[in-house]
Amino acid sequence: MEKENRSRQVLSRIATNDQHGENSPYFHGWYAYERNRFHPTQNPQGVVQMGLAENQLCFDLVEKWIKENPNASICTREGANKFKEIAIFQDYHGLKEFTHAVAKFMEKVRGNRVTFDPDRIVMSGGATGANETIIFCLADPGDAFLVPSPYYPAFGRDLRWRTGVQIAPVDCHSSNGFRLTRAAVEVAYKKAQESNINVKGLILTNPSNPLGTTLDMETLKSLVAFVTEENIHLICDEIYSATVFSSQRFISVAEVIQELEHCNRDLIHIIYSLSKDLGFPGFRVGIVYSYNDIVVSSARKMSSFGLVSSQTQHFLTSLLSDEEFVDNFLSESKKRLAKRHHDFTTGLEQVGISCLKGSNSGLFFWMDLGPLLKEQTFEAELKLWRVIVDDVRLNVSPGSSFHGLEPGWFRVCFANVDDQTAEVALERIRTFVLDNGKKGDEGR
Repeated sequence: MEKENRSRQVLSRIATNDQHGENSPYFHGWYAYERNRFHPTQNPQGVVQMGLAENQLCFDLVEKWIKENPNASICTREGANKFKEIAIFQDYHGLKEFTHAVAKFMEKVRGNRVTFDPDRIVMSGGATGANETIIFCLADPGDAFLVPSPYYPAFGRDLRWRTGVQIAPVDCHSSNGFRLTRAAVEVAYKKAQESNINVKGLILTNPSNPLGTTLDMETLKSLVAFVTEENIHLICDEIYSATVFSSQRFISVAEVIQELEHCNRDLIHIIYSLSKDLGFPGFRVGIVYSYNDIVVSSARKMSSFGLVSSQTQHFLTSLLSDEEFVDNFLSESKKRLAKRHHDFTTGLEQVGISCLKGSNSGLFFWMDLGPLLKEQTFEAELKLWRVIVDDVRLNVSPGSSFHGLEPGWFRVCFANVDDQTAEVALERIRTFVLDNGKKGDEGR
């Protein structure tokens, strides 16, 4: 202990604090999966990973395109003639053709109802890097951002760990389907002010992670009006924008501010990436898009700490510039997401487990296992989660790790496994629910 304390004395606060969040059950479920990975033949009793929001349903389309377009990569016979051009030092602004291709892709995802200026696109190492970059641009240590709960567990790492800012939750409840309202934001804002906390902005994840829901035009307009009135920033994390697969279409904040006459655009910022919509998290392509000139300039300077490799930019420029491929990919992805979502939620409803109504997007759904809790507490939720991970051998994420207010909710990711594994996972949880129902009947 003495040696550990002495060691801490010579290290930085960042190195020795516990704000990263890796002790959350959200990450512990991943560790359980890594120790005992499911494989249909080599380890059929292993843990199925359903805690990772990854879109793996359309890799066959991408692989087919790669085979048909070998010149897209500098690591092939057909593309090797561009190796030197791409391998040498590139400007921090990124390859011009890449930022133009990304801008066009962002427009297409949003139904071509808005336009994006390629010169305002700042690249970063995934959405993680992009979120941290925008926080560094907007706030100082001790400042706070309003974040509707439940929210992404790793926001503690992305937004808070190295920047020193605080997260002030905006409470949302199941009684209205966890819908975000301006009234709820105002309550959280007033509470922070009464605690002498300097609120610098509001962060929205639209579509929502973990709820899989989208914000409508009127709600977005009311929130843009709120930040304008209070002169605080609005960061819209739109990394799941192309995953809307049914009912209400996705509405970007970029579309909203086009319709508002009195809106301070200097307060509006968008976070985007290619990790969720295309399923390329390993490429680490994050985007900061700001309507504030100073933020764009500052973020671009910071981007030197987390650039996207020029090889990745070159490849993605070719892929994103193929409009026929992009149109087909986006259409097919939505169909496959819709089917997988329907298969899971319907299968669970058949055994009496409900999922959040109105979920129409994302790579997950919000499952209510409250009826299986022995008592309505987060301690009981964690006990149930451990049984699901250790005995049922499914890594789903408990609602407490998303900072929810009501025990019993779990996020289930459905797009990161193949059809066979999905069937195994659904059958395991159905069997678990039915068995628990029988035990409950026997105890009456």
